[in-house]
Amino acid sequence: MLILTGCENKTNNTSKKVQINSTPTIFFHGGGSSYKAEEHMVQAAEKAGVTKSVLRAEVSKTGKVTLVGTWSKNAENPICEVNYEDNRQLDFNKHATYATNVVKALQKKYKLKKINMVGHSLGNISIIYYMLRNGNNKKMPQIQKQVDIAGHFGGLTFDGIPNSIKQPNGMKLNSMGKPNKMNSTYKQMTGVRELYLKKHVKVLNIVGDVGDKTDGRVDNISTLSLQYLVSGGNSSYRVLKINGKNAQHSKLHENAQVDQALIKFLWNK
Repeated sequence: MLILTGCENKTNNTSKKVQINSTPTIFFHGGGSSYKAEEHMVQAAEKAGVTKSVLRAEVSKTGKVTLVGTWSKNAENPICEVNYEDNRQLDFNKHATYATNVVKALQKKYKLKKINMVGHSLGNISIIYYMLRNGNNKKMPQIQKQVDIAGHFGGLTFDGIPNSIKQPNGMKLNSMGKPNKMNSTYKQMTGVRELYLKKHVKVLNIVGDVGDKTDGRVDNISTLSLQYLVSGGNSSYRVLKINGKNAQHSKLHENAQVDQALIKFLWNK
């Protein structure tokens, strides 16, 4: 677990607003993790010449956001790496608060109008719940593209987790990705369907399969249940399946195939 010292929490929030014309991309890490899990993908983007502008958003347990670093006025495809202090939070509505506060902090300083988002594992919940809370809010930046990696939308099969996020026994998906059984958080997430229909968000869903239709932590069926949430009508949705040992859940954010797909999808490089 990464603990940041006080000397690292430097920011320049007192400076005047900067207008960023390029669409920023915000990365959210998984459960029990940190922004370090995002760095391989971000560094791949830097090596590909996509961007030279990266800052970090530190989010406290109470949701207070501290920006570490800055973006210049002419920043091209700027990136924000998010770091949650409460990195095992299973109240998904708090992820809505955390993600919203990150975007508000960036908006306050950089006058954002549009954003992209990338999530791994639990980080995908921040994206869905940001949309659930802000998809109809004209004052908040709207998602243009999102990349979901190893998401557990339909639930998890771990012992000792709340029923609200457990994957129901015998869950199956129809041709639209709709589960025949839904836990309470998935039912709540279905509220984004009409938002994705209206907003034309482009979505890339990356699924890992080490064998037996699982990435070793999350069943593929749970990850693929994203389709029903986002692919209604006019939205653009596609799936990339990664196979083999490097498709393991915690290896997907350090997978060259994932890096290449992400860069091409987000920035057409």
